[in-house]
Amino acid sequence: MTPRTRTGARTLALAGVASLALSACSAVGGGADDASGDPSGSADAGTVTLVTHESFALAEGLLEQFEEESGLTVEVVQQADAGALANQLVLTKDAPLGDVVYGLDNTFATRALDEGVVVPADVTAPAAEDAAAYAVEGDDEGALIAVDYSDVCLNVDTTWFAAQGVPEPTTLESLLDPAYRDLVVVPDPVTSSPGLAFLLATVGAYGEDGWTGYWAGLRDNGLKVASGWEEAYYTDFTAGGGDGPRPVVLSYASSPPFTVPEGGTEPTTRALLDTCFRQVEYAGVLAGAENPEGAAQLIDFLLSDEVQADIPTSMYVYPVSSAVELPEEWTRWAPLAEEPFEVPAADIDAHREEWLTQWSDTVVG
Repeated sequence: MTPRTRTGARTLALAGVASLALSACSAVGGGADDASGDPSGSADAGTVTLVTHESFALAEGLLEQFEEESGLTVEVVQQADAGALANQLVLTKDAPLGDVVYGLDNTFATRALDEGVVVPADVTAPAAEDAAAYAVEGDDEGALIAVDYSDVCLNVDTTWFAAQGVPEPTTLESLLDPAYRDLVVVPDPVTSSPGLAFLLATVGAYGEDGWTGYWAGLRDNGLKVASGWEEAYYTDFTAGGGDGPRPVVLSYASSPPFTVPEGGTEPTTRALLDTCFRQVEYAGVLAGAENPEGAAQLIDFLLSDEVQADIPTSMYVYPVSSAVELPEEWTRWAPLAEEPFEVPAADIDAHREEWLTQWSDTVVG
């Protein structure tokens, strides 16, 4: 199996979902009656527009099933990633791009709340109770509803380390050892959502007074910064399929199951669970939505057993629902971090741009 992880696999999966158009608005399905029973399919109360990131993907037929059962027609508008999604929603809040958003994560959630981008919804899916455990601090009205989560962690190529006779690193601190000089690649936090999550992991680990010093140590030990996750994983990582030179890469706790070779029985990579930051993705009804009722129905759909069970294999993240079972390979090879590093959402919102500037000054110069 070609090594794939959450972000990369989700991007690749889009090629097989013909009804989704990148950075555009497209009807999904079609031909379903609208909510009023009008078979004409006109774009009125029977249409609900989902604004999401470019990695949104579900198994073939799931959205069509929702359309058939609800009588709604779903249209999808896609932005690049969580950061671009948040920025566009703020810029267009007086003329919203759609009815419902999915894909805002906890690195940008408070910005959306502070800007009044989302409003509370009447969500009735049983999994909404599980989602409450991931609520954004300060979101007392529940305008953002958790749909899934994942741990951003450093991954190592276990085969490379075994062949070289070098012990695998285990912690953030160990990567400062000269034994790991020129072995680490991470995506740029300015341009990459997982890159930003890893920056936040170091803030959580070393505090506001110590994290820049840690990055200076990584820099001096030969750190490479790639523009995005795909470049880091598929070009620079030794186990990414591109014969890269670096056996330590930033990816996800869910990456290793997708590195089991054809005919093999074990992954060739391992996530370092002492280096993780937990990302949570949310959905919400957009303020000024033309179809808030349809938007709430779509959120219920995202929290349904069918979608929650599909999320691990289609979007390579963990479902919030406790009622669905993870794939067997996830329970074996994709454990979550027991104590991921944390940064309060309010602190992220208050210091995000400042921290990115400090990171650039420290690492890029």
